[in-house]
Amino acid sequence: MNIEQDLFKRSTLIPDKLLSFGFVKEGNIYKYSTKIMNDKFRVDIEVNEDVIHGKIYDLSTNDEYTNFRIEDFGAFSNTVREKYIEVLKNIRNNCFVSKYFIGSQSNRIANMIVKNFNCEPEFLWEKNPGYGVFRNTPSDKWFAIIMNIDKSKIDSKSKGEVEVINVKSDDNTEIYLKKKGIYPAYHMNKKSWITIILDDTLSDEEILNIISASYDLFPAPNTWVIPANPKYYDLISDFAKSDTMLWHQNINVSKNDTVYIYVAEPYSALLYKCIVIEASIPEGDKMLMKLKLKKEYSQSAYPFTKLKEYGLTAIRGPITIPNKLAKILAEEK
Repeated sequence: MNIEQDLFKRSTLIPDKLLSFGFVKEGNIYKYSTKIMNDKFRVDIEVNEDVIHGKIYDLSTNDEYTNFRIEDFGAFSNTVREKYIEVLKNIRNNCFVSKYFIGSQSNRIANMIVKNFNCEPEFLWEKNPGYGVFRNTPSDKWFAIIMNIDKSKIDSKSKGEVEVINVKSDDNTEIYLKKKGIYPAYHMNKKSWITIILDDTLSDEEILNIISASYDLFPAPNTWVIPANPKYYDLISDFAKSDTMLWHQNINVSKNDTVYIYVAEPYSALLYKCIVIEASIPEGDKMLMKLKLKKEYSQSAYPFTKLKEYGLTAIRGPITIPNKLAKILAEEK
């Protein structure tokens, strides 16, 4: 990759900006010249669509100077190279806008994630500026990361820079790995992550579906499930008398959070949906919350066997509820 490709690979041209910057348009090509090194060298830049190319001329001889393209050719050549890069960066900062990633599919997928899950990519590593992490907002945990790597990292028979997305996998890992374009996870736990190449091998829709399944593995915001044991407390009779009740608060709930109540044996099912109408009510050395009943479910609607399918493998205390289940419950009127 040459100097120009490296500097502009994550940038998109705004043609109108070139003219105001000082470029002159000749046909489909924009041209710009400036002097560097105390006016001893001239930089000529040409931009044709998104392709940018430059040359440097030694004004004392009018010959093209090319040594600057060889890294560490010498101290003087390195200085010329640095001045040339300064010119390119000035053009980039004034005439281009940044894009998240290099490839078109990578940017389409990133924009879909931003739109669907309301989270921007975070670029955390100076040594790997093209690595963008996406977090599940409530849990602050990663559910995807886009990276530019050498293809040999995922396919020993291939080489060259590619962009991939690592996605936290659900129970369908073995099925995913049978698809062309999906690989065992690069640099992540191969049991719980997969790597998808972003070169249009898979459609945007297919990739987004996998990402959505990944996101659904994480807790839904402001949504909880709490257990109740009818051997010790007859909440069924209490809810028959009133649609509000006080409940011991040992979770970090807030007003308007959603709380589902799972009733243990002999029911072993999720039976109630409530809204927190008041939180952090002091009572001695305890805190209470006031719940308002919003919906009752039949014993057969969400038994424990069905909840396990959505990731609730044990309900021994208050826990967050997976996105996948929260979406299904929220859809019910």
